[in-house]
Amino acid sequence: MTSAIAIARKELRGHFNSAAGYVFLTAFLLLTSWFFFRSFFLAGQATLRPFFSMMPWVFLLFVPAAAMRSWAEERKLGTDEVLLTLPVRDGEAVLGKFLGGLGFLCVAIALTAPVPAVLLALGDPDPGPLVGGYAGLVLLGAAYLAISLFASSLTESQVVAFVVGASMSFALFIVGEDVVLVAAPRWLAPGLRYLGLGQHFASISRGVLDTRDLVYYAVVVGFFLYANLKAVEARKWR
Repeated sequence: MTSAIAIARKELRGHFNSAAGYVFLTAFLLLTSWFFFRSFFLAGQATLRPFFSMMPWVFLLFVPAAAMRSWAEERKLGTDEVLLTLPVRDGEAVLGKFLGGLGFLCVAIALTAPVPAVLLALGDPDPGPLVGGYAGLVLLGAAYLAISLFASSLTESQVVAFVVGASMSFALFIVGEDVVLVAAPRWLAPGLRYLGLGQHFASISRGVLDTRDLVYYAVVVGFFLYANLKAVEARKWR
């Protein structure tokens, strides 16, 4: 675990030691703030529902972009061989990169604090959906991150890693949305709804903390971290 934490710190420092990390954060904040405030004053309602409803779509671009360099860049530069020959277990390397990426994602989410601060100053919003929404953002972002890190472990091209990570995240998100459910056979719709990342986020962002949603995100993150581990192990034997 100590090695995983050391790798996580290295990953987190890597984001803030490069211009790309600040570019990602700036673009993320500008995009989320613009989408929220452009309609907030017109709507005249003290609610963060529009903010949370757009975040799954913003994350579809932001998270794969932030994670695409993690394994792909190391593979291209050959530094992954150095990392994997160190006295560090493959699982610790995978977990460390995930925790470092999750730390960066949490910093980005925390930087949106002025949005609810404005809402609290101007109105009296329900605290349940506000707290649930931010908890849901961390869980949804963790799922997107695990998927994107797995995609990054498959290639040495950051562009390919981004496209594959964003496509896989989009597929797992859209499968539970109404646009798919209305066209699906009736017997299949409940299963597809449960598989969709967005359905569980919508439930939590309403302020309803259901253990089924927590288990779902834990399974998704665990599955893709395990797939990431197997991809790393397979590379060592080539």
